[in-house]
Amino acid sequence: MVDTESLVPPGHLLRQVDAAVDFEKLHKIVEPLYSEEEGRRSIDPVVLFKIVLLQHLDGNASLRGTLRRAETDIAYRWFLRYTLSEELPHFSTVSYNFRH
Repeated sequence: MVDTESLVPPGHLLRQVDAAVDFEKLHKIVEPLYSEEEGRRSIDPVVLFKIVLLQHLDGNASLRGTLRRAETDIAYRWFLRYTLSEELPHFSTVSYNFRH
């Protein structure tokens, strides 16, 4: 069994960002915007934020390109808390949420 935790080097930039930023505060900020009873299950807002952050950290011009890289980059998957076998959000969903 492969674990992304063991594959990302200790000094990697994304480990430093993860240690420096309290992403859980984002849940408290957006909590009033989400309903527990209505609608379909949403993508974690922290994941949406992190994808856009990855886009800017990497200097990538498109969300599609960022998500394409996340498909194969272990550090990206570790940062987003996705396993190697989990399907990433579709770029159009991320793009829609980013615009709105």
